Amino acid sequence: MAKRKGKEKDEIDRMLDGIDFHGLTAEEVTGQDGLMKRLSSRILEKMLQAEMDEHPGHARNSNAGDNSGNSRNGYPAKTVITGDNRRLAIEVPRDREGTFTPIAVPKYETHLPLFNDRIISVYAFGMTCRDIQAHLKQVYGVEVSPELITRVTDSVMEDVKEWQSRPLEKTYPILYLDALRVNSRQNGKTQDKALYVALAVDSEGKKEVPGLWLAENEGAKFWMGVLAELKNRGVEDILIACMDGLSGFPDAVKTVSPNTRVQPCIVHMVRNSTKFVSCRDLKKVCADLRTICSAPTEAAGRDALERFKEKWKPKYPMIYKSWDAHWADLGEFYRYPEEIRKAIYTANAIEPLNSQLRKVTRNKSTFPNDDAIFKVMYLAIRNASKKWTMPIRDWGAAMNQFAIVFGKRVPVL
Repeated sequence: MAKRKGKEKDEIDRMLDGIDFHGLTAEEVTGQDGLMKRLSSRILEKMLQAEMDEHPGHARNSNAGDNSGNSRNGYPAKTVITGDNRRLAIEVPRDREGTFTPIAVPKYETHLPLFNDRIISVYAFGMTCRDIQAHLKQVYGVEVSPELITRVTDSVMEDVKEWQSRPLEKTYPILYLDALRVNSRQNGKTQDKALYVALAVDSEGKKEVPGLWLAENEGAKFWMGVLAELKNRGVEDILIACMDGLSGFPDAVKTVSPNTRVQPCIVHMVRNSTKFVSCRDLKKVCADLRTICSAPTEAAGRDALERFKEKWKPKYPMIYKSWDAHWADLGEFYRYPEEIRKAIYTANAIEPLNSQLRKVTRNKSTFPNDDAIFKVMYLAIRNASKKWTMPIRDWGAAMNQFAIVFGKRVPVL
């Protein structure tokens, strides 16, 4: 690597040998119309000329182009804006047939790709076109049209489609399923829809999002389609699926993946229980719910729930009613050893992602269409996943217990 850097440095020095820097001021070198700007323009033009050499198959002014059927046809002037807000005047080569499509400076683009990346980066936080316009004007002093912003962000859809159809792991020990409510414009009307997010934990304990799904109504048929999609993308087995009362999901699992165990998400149970608890009681209620979740056996957990009932039902009757109604499903949780319970229960797996996605939806009261939902959510997930470099806590101990409970279904690492 050091040898390569040294070689690149020598090449740059040779390029600069012909420039007389004596007497030049910093402004003359780095200023708005300084040497750096002129060099940037020439470098871009050289890149475009090299691309043009490749396109017709012959260099500029080469006899090889005689009677070839296509040749250069002038150098129209164009002004582009760089990532550091420099306006560069360049000449872009064109061919007679009009088939030359430059990469360094794409057709019809007045902003270089780096600038497009900055538009996408702020779009990822749920900013509207108007917000982005104001941000770029304030920070970079550049005015951009809504059409440009739409065109740049629309390019993300290709990434979304590729990401949504990418191959997946054969086995996931844990798959969390969650739903967010979003508003989308359709046929001139605002519709409330459910965006379903799957967060998986692979055999190494690392998190990934297999996909996103948008639906007006859920049910067994919808979830069978989702599970079939995951299967077509390579998923052969899911050991435990944690979900928050998703209608029709358990029935779909029994049909498509009968060996998968469905477990109500404890994180969601606790979060939903404390939604309407007063700040004064919140710590005490959470502590008592934690006693239920950490009980060593189902019987001990049930006893803890009954004590919770005596203490809190008069003030918060819906909490006991919810836990009592789901107790048959919650019983599965107590059949696992402590290491697997921690892996299922841990809020570190799903809560940070939920928080990031909800932050985006708060910024967007209504999305202009369904594609906009997928674009923004995909970018938010991409940002969140940059931190997913380590396995979840105590994953090694959990995998040993998975191997005991699920046997040969656990892949050998």
